[in-house]
Amino acid sequence: MSAVRTTLLLWVWVGVWLSIHGALVISTETAETIKPDTPKHVEKRSINDAEVEIQSVKLDCKVTSRFAHTVMTTKALNNGNSSKEIFFEVELPKTAFITNFSMEIEGKTYVGDVKEKETAKKQYEKAVSSGQTAGLVKASGRKMEKFSVSVNIAAGSPVLFTLTYEELLKRNKGNYEIMMRVKPKELVQNFEIVADIYEPQGIAFLDAHATFITNELLPLVDKTVNDKKAHVSFCPTLDQQRKCPDCDGTLIDGDFIIKYDVNRAESIGDIQIVNGYFVHYFAPMELPRIPKNVMFVIDVSGSMYGRKMEQTRTALLTILSDLHEEDYFGLVLFDHEIRPWRPSLTKATEDNVAAAKEFVETIKERGMTDINGGLLTAVELIDRCIAQELLPEKSVTIIIMLTDGEPNEGETNREVIKQNVQKAIGGNYTLFNLGFGYDLDYGFLDSMAKQNDGLARRIYEASDAAEQLQGFYEEVASPILSNVHFKYPEGSVNSLTNSEFKQLFNGSEIVVAGQLLEDDLNNFLIDVFGNGLDDYAVQGKPSVLDKEVVFPDQEYIFGDFTERLWAYLTIEQLLEKKEKGTPEERANATAEALDLSLKYNFVTPLTSMVVTKPENEENPDDVLIADKLTEDQRSRPQDQGYSTPSYSSYNPTYYVDGDPHFIIEVPDMRDALCFNIDDTAGTIFNLVRDPILGIMVNGQTIGDKKVIPGAKVNTYFGHFGIVHRPYGIELLVSTDGISVFVNKKGAKFTWTETASVKDENMDLQITKDRSLTVALKDSVKFVIMLHKVWKKHPYHQDYLGFYTLDSHLLSPSVHGLLGQFYHGVPFEVSDSYTGKDSDKPDATMFIKGNKLTVTRGWQRDFRKDVKNGEKVPCWFIHNNGTGLIDGSPHDYVVSSLIEAL
Repeated sequence: MSAVRTTLLLWVWVGVWLSIHGALVISTETAETIKPDTPKHVEKRSINDAEVEIQSVKLDCKVTSRFAHTVMTTKALNNGNSSKEIFFEVELPKTAFITNFSMEIEGKTYVGDVKEKETAKKQYEKAVSSGQTAGLVKASGRKMEKFSVSVNIAAGSPVLFTLTYEELLKRNKGNYEIMMRVKPKELVQNFEIVADIYEPQGIAFLDAHATFITNELLPLVDKTVNDKKAHVSFCPTLDQQRKCPDCDGTLIDGDFIIKYDVNRAESIGDIQIVNGYFVHYFAPMELPRIPKNVMFVIDVSGSMYGRKMEQTRTALLTILSDLHEEDYFGLVLFDHEIRPWRPSLTKATEDNVAAAKEFVETIKERGMTDINGGLLTAVELIDRCIAQELLPEKSVTIIIMLTDGEPNEGETNREVIKQNVQKAIGGNYTLFNLGFGYDLDYGFLDSMAKQNDGLARRIYEASDAAEQLQGFYEEVASPILSNVHFKYPEGSVNSLTNSEFKQLFNGSEIVVAGQLLEDDLNNFLIDVFGNGLDDYAVQGKPSVLDKEVVFPDQEYIFGDFTERLWAYLTIEQLLEKKEKGTPEERANATAEALDLSLKYNFVTPLTSMVVTKPENEENPDDVLIADKLTEDQRSRPQDQGYSTPSYSSYNPTYYVDGDPHFIIEVPDMRDALCFNIDDTAGTIFNLVRDPILGIMVNGQTIGDKKVIPGAKVNTYFGHFGIVHRPYGIELLVSTDGISVFVNKKGAKFTWTETASVKDENMDLQITKDRSLTVALKDSVKFVIMLHKVWKKHPYHQDYLGFYTLDSHLLSPSVHGLLGQFYHGVPFEVSDSYTGKDSDKPDATMFIKGNKLTVTRGWQRDFRKDVKNGEKVPCWFIHNNGTGLIDGSPHDYVVSSLIEAL
């Protein structure tokens, strides 16, 4: 089936954040029709191709008692005389659960089926290995993840995409926020965003505004608030979207934001009961804040060099200014040494805060990363202060750690560190872990925080990182209750969600849900206990009203929302319990969360949604997968589920590893290319050469220890030379060690140690027996992986793999075996058919003016798993990359690892 790819016909972003986001993207590709009686013909279509008519795009969000149910629909019609591939992409919040995805094509509906993840994974891998386009969910920015599918639509046929997801809105800093990111990129025929909010407690305030609103568009923001109900909509016509009367550009480009809060009960909170399930919302008003004792544990290792350290200092200076005088605080700095600012926590008087600010101004980065030592020292200081009665009796103690790395000094075993910290804290304090950037083990930080009643948060490396740090601190700056307990009558409730909470902070909310075992609620007494400035204890009964009285307007209600809210909250908490308790308790929590996910059709980290695409002769088993990422799987912005390649249009990866296998990611095509270079051992190839920036990378191959006569000679890269001429940097890397030269002054390192080297132009990180990361100032980042082989292996020996990150920062003049692909390579694949290997289909590829026969296969990315690697599907180009690379492999042979540019 031939295909010609064209530019996007329509791009619509619609996001709802904190708790609802979403985005829709429709794109078209001209394709040969799948109907056998349709004549074959291929045409290239321009961006103004009107043969695909987008009839409607709608985001319909209903919020009932903080539980949001969002339905996104897009209807398109293929008016052309040939079939077209239409892409549907939805951007939704990473905390939401997809509950349904369907496609209606030619009157037939294809509905998603939620399955256990491993079952879905097998179907996914089968589709990808067959060369088919499978739907994925992958990380997208800080708060969102993107689900993308495509389907081939015959001439004259319509398609209706529908995606539904649900989420409990979290109260943050005194309000709930819905942010819709609207970036259509061009005019849309029927574009509609609608939010209906129903809160039985009554709506205290509601505000709606947009960053792109002009005087002409202002009247289109329709906002109606009537006690318990609110309706907000934005529905511009084609003419109202235009930048000018005679142009096709759109004014709609920015964020549409809704903020609201509800009225608060002064006693036990608000309880809503529907069809045997109850939800209890608790956010008492006007309670005085409790003094807090906050210990800041700050990573000052070498990897915090530069901007990270500057932003950390800026944030700390602001946070120190926000401390209340009755608060106590401390600072512990850690790299390979542990350095407390003072031997005990200090009252936040004006003089002490000023002294702390002077100290913060002097903080410098250096050395390794001893997370274990930093945290244990912090806990020891707090314990000593409490034992000496130096802290207020009625106060809350929290620990906030900021790190950007992984433990590589002192105790480095992550499980031992978690055990040490949990034992030291002993349930007495709360630990919050802030992970700076992506090059860290987020799962480790998250698990350790949850084991100590806290949470982890990723701080993104961007210009607003200091504001992110400050924003997190503001969330926990004003505790109003600690050790909050909810007690319900024994024998009256079942399947209760978490009812004990370490803290309640001002501006947030506690939600408890459960199932009622009896209908008689006359004796349903509820007790809430907590520690504040004064002991807190309230008792009361829920005000039970008929569902028809509480929820009179069904257009605002979606099914048994209390039961679904209970299920959502239970799954969320069970997933957190996976990090706590005994192995048996963790296994039980996982099994229960899986059962609930399947019962309520939620796509969670334990499940995936499978949609079988319409069958045709060439793709009989094509499937779509809606997956759910954990925060740990979002280890890089472009990561996605199922160990698939990182197809990011901003930061693709290019690498060579193995025998030697070159992998070229092509994000615009949502695919990858691969090829081998077979040559004699000892050959030196130029991989990267940028004459504008003065950067060069060469690699020398090595062979097996023993060559079997008549057998293929395996070669690998065993040496690399990296040069940055303007900075005077030269590196020689082999399987034995690393030599670093800066302006001819050198240092040598072995792979048997973890080390860090920094100067103003380079950041070099060595992870023992694993990897070397080289980051050049304001430029490219390289990662070299060490593959160790059993020393007594009769044939193989240690070898290296080379990975390029941030390649877009190199100049357009970059070239080399890898470098020539850094700025993209368009191609087309058609006519897939069974090749010599039935498991690896062949296809015809058009690339660089050449027509090639290529084979679908797998290669491996070893960055996360140096032993087994992660499978990467790709199209293999035969004969040493002939037709793909410029010239022949011999054109890239050089005489020296450190050759002049």
